[in-house]
Amino acid sequence: MGASKAPNKVQKAARESTSIAELSERWGQSFKPVNPKWINAAKTWAQTERQGVISYFCDDYPEPLKSIQNPPWLLYYRGRKELLQGAGVAVVGSRKASHSGLQITDWIAKDLVAAGIVVVSGLAMGIDAQAHKTAADKGKTIAVLGTGIDQYYPRRNKTLQDFIAHQGLLISEFPPGQTARIDHFPRRNRIISGISQAVVVVEAARKSGSLSTAIHGLNEGREVGAVPGSVLMPEHQGCHWLLQQGAKLINTPQDILDWFDVSAAGSVDDNRLNGENESLANCRLFASLNSEPRTIDDMVQLSGLEVAEVMEKIVLYELDGLVAAVPGGYIKVGRR
Repeated sequence: MGASKAPNKVQKAARESTSIAELSERWGQSFKPVNPKWINAAKTWAQTERQGVISYFCDDYPEPLKSIQNPPWLLYYRGRKELLQGAGVAVVGSRKASHSGLQITDWIAKDLVAAGIVVVSGLAMGIDAQAHKTAADKGKTIAVLGTGIDQYYPRRNKTLQDFIAHQGLLISEFPPGQTARIDHFPRRNRIISGISQAVVVVEAARKSGSLSTAIHGLNEGREVGAVPGSVLMPEHQGCHWLLQQGAKLINTPQDILDWFDVSAAGSVDDNRLNGENESLANCRLFASLNSEPRTIDDMVQLSGLEVAEVMEKIVLYELDGLVAAVPGGYIKVGRR
């Protein structure tokens, strides 16, 4: 049920309430669509320091989230809830991310945080986890969960989730104790885009779940961007599809920062920017390699590097056992 259909007496009670416990009592008496079990969970959860529940009518509820279709009535949180009031960018992508995809994610997250922007994601493996890891070091990340906030999913991210709870912020619309269900994650994705001013997809196959976050963003009028890759590699097809739908091509993090009229750390050092452009080109060089032979000319065209630079990198890749020379060029034989 949307907020516009809420009974006036519930809205009035919510605005007058001074605590989540009081709000819960009033909702429990006058707003039947709220599950009583969730009310009890909210009361219990709000009794511990640095965690609590934010209702739709609270001042702490993020304004951008109110504008989406079917916003959540309650947000359970653990950590620094003030992060909900800052500018945020959702950085999402494939769970089975490539090495270059993780590198690009790290670069994007670093520059967003340096510019004072909060990195939002869904705590999945791959791109999501990398975005959180990079941003959490500076306390600038929000993880939106598809489970109750006291659950660890996936279990492999337990340490990261605890770190985010300490340095950043965890939020969920699901009450404590709620385990993962397949239908939870599309619901989670609408919140990821809903609390963000922009959505960026780093790497995604055509059927990747991360595309639903971008679609929510497009539907809700958010800025949406996608990082391109090789047209021959399935893990980039979702990003290319988004570009066809009108998403902005993201070549460097500054393309994202331009939406906010800022730059990393307030200014961009030319030497640093040149180095990062080279790093991105190196990522694209490695991403251009697959099981089909690539010639040096192919790799020059796909990466934007000079011939000498490509040849130097290929030698290093061979020494690391990442590529092999075959008739017709080079193929990828490993992943860093």
